[in-house]
Amino acid sequence: MKLSKTICSLAIAAMAGFAGLAHAQWKPSKPIEVIVHTAPGGGNDVLARAMVQMLEKENLLPVRMQVLNRPGGNGAVAAAAIAEKKGDPHTLGVVSSAWIANALVTREAKVTLHDLTPVAGLLQEPALIAVRTDSPFKTLKEFVDAAKAKPGTLKQSGGSVTSRDNIIRQTLQQSTGARWAFVSFPGGGERLAALLGGHVDMMVIEPQEAGEQIRAGKLRVLTQISDKPLSGFPNVPNLKQSGFDVGSSPQIRGLMAPPDFPKDALAYYEDLFLKLSKTASWKKYVDDYQLEDSYMNGAGLGKTITAIENDLRNQYQQAGVKTVR
Repeated sequence: MKLSKTICSLAIAAMAGFAGLAHAQWKPSKPIEVIVHTAPGGGNDVLARAMVQMLEKENLLPVRMQVLNRPGGNGAVAAAAIAEKKGDPHTLGVVSSAWIANALVTREAKVTLHDLTPVAGLLQEPALIAVRTDSPFKTLKEFVDAAKAKPGTLKQSGGSVTSRDNIIRQTLQQSTGARWAFVSFPGGGERLAALLGGHVDMMVIEPQEAGEQIRAGKLRVLTQISDKPLSGFPNVPNLKQSGFDVGSSPQIRGLMAPPDFPKDALAYYEDLFLKLSKTASWKKYVDDYQLEDSYMNGAGLGKTITAIENDLRNQYQQAGVKTVR
């Protein structure tokens, strides 16, 4: 009797082992569609296409991966497109913090990240606070002091009122009592042109966007908005080192999948992007564009999304921006 029980236990264990092996051996059998919410050239589009090239170069994927642009609604159109592929293991989406922000303030965003399946966190995007090189301001403190002395006269270019640009402004204003204007532009190129043309005094800008202008001697960086020092700006302090101990929600980029995503497919993609994050191609990409490598699995990404959502909701409410969720 004892022997029979032992054999039975071994058989069950063996079947569990085979099931685990099958789980680990799932692979995509047709091209993978990667949906992005920006037009060609937008942040998520650039990342997605670079990712496709790196996966191919490193020979990590047995099938092709193709990028599909679904712009509109600050991520709402792309989110709906991903949700429509319920249970499809050959559909992924590249997402950013903009998807979280939009859903908090827009009732029309019928699909939120909570309706999708977190797959992997990839990057955090630091930012810089920059002025023109002919600006009188050499430090962020000098800019803030001037804004205190003459409230509302200085100007900052940025995106929407829910963008990271404006949230950083609101946070700094609340902590210092300074006041300066926010001029909204639809595109990054227009925001930068307004600064270079002297129409505004300061902007929050991503390192890769600022790099060319800094090398050309047209921009001066006052502060890094980054947890880790950026190798390209070793002598530039971060917010805390500049004397402003304020928080800022990270700008993340990661991968989501449709609802009811198969667990074996999720395990495959988590492993795939972990492998990618360790390649020389990926490390070079992160370094070239002054990004922060922050791989995390699906569960970790889900927790991060919730934390950013809670933080943004609090910041919006303090800034007087109405939230709907």
